Amino acid sequence: MTRTAQVVRATAETDIGVQVDLDGTGTADVATGVGFFDHMLSALARHSLVDLTVRAKGDTWVDDHHTVEDVGIACGQALAQALGDKRGIRRFGSAAVPLDEALVLAAVDVSGRGELFWDVPIGPAKVGTFDTELGHEFFVGLARDAGITLHLRLVCGKNAHHILEATFKAAARALRVAVESDPRVDDVPSTKGSL
Repeated sequence: MTRTAQVVRATAETDIGVQVDLDGTGTADVATGVGFFDHMLSALARHSLVDLTVRAKGDTWVDDHHTVEDVGIACGQALAQALGDKRGIRRFGSAAVPLDEALVLAAVDVSGRGELFWDVPIGPAKVGTFDTELGHEFFVGLARDAGITLHLRLVCGKNAHHILEATFKAAARALRVAVESDPRVDDVPSTKGSL
């Protein structure tokens, strides 16, 4: 069974196409029109080993908010589709990722109940032209639409670039473990029988 999905999301604000392969090698082919965000999505793919293709056109003349938020939604929808009934996955994953002075903890439960628990205060409001608060917006959409519980917590850090990059990498490493096939599990990893 292939664990792939393709999602198209078109609104008055954005036009987005996303493809994922959960059993990939971490290949990223992303173009959102938001340079720093492309860098973060590439890190997400690389460290989750999920192949990710993203094409996005958004109203970036307003700001980057709609593009980043809607890419998060589309990525979440693609993950949910690729996971299918979630049979045979590990379900839980966690990671602690350092990047120089920054350290971020991530924990994922592919629970079917999508929610983000974010404790990543970032002092500087910008990384270049990228609004740092958009990291939160991306992960809200990703968690909600993927149906995953996602905890992200900053342990320490000062540099906004390092904090955001460690956050994306920590989420990726936790997601990698959670969506992996577990050879010892044939059914859905839940006493309820479904997720």
